[in-house]
Amino acid sequence: MKLHELRDNDGATQSKKRLGRGPGSGKGKTAGRGIKGQKSRSGVAINGYEGGQMPLYQRLPKRGFNNYNRRDYAVVNLGILQKFVDAGKLDAKADLDEDALVASGAVRRKRDGIRVLAKGELKTALKLSVTGASKAAIDAVEKAGGSLTVSSAAE
Repeated sequence: MKLHELRDNDGATQSKKRLGRGPGSGKGKTAGRGIKGQKSRSGVAINGYEGGQMPLYQRLPKRGFNNYNRRDYAVVNLGILQKFVDAGKLDAKADLDEDALVASGAVRRKRDGIRVLAKGELKTALKLSVTGASKAAIDAVEKAGGSLTVSSAAE
């Protein structure tokens, strides 16, 4: 096969339908828009409009509050940390900060900080420094003989 022999598969491209090009085209005059009315005119966008009936998005109840200033933490569980220590991806003797957790692959990205949760079991003493941690996680790390310090953006 040569470069000049390349072409699309049959039916892969279709030419755009040309509207308003005379009666012989089958799409002349009103160009398939019918006669008169709002939708026959240009500049019309009626998404969610239901002909004057109360639209669905207005009929449904709305509840709760969405805080757009909410902090979005990356979460890591103690069980994952133990698994990474066992696999040799995390050095248990070193001070583990957020950059070390991201570099090891235990957390994909930092987001607004990393928060440690107590799911799983931690057997190794780790020295962790993260943005947030649950009380149970702090207790579990200290019980294993390590320390967990929570930095500036507190819980």
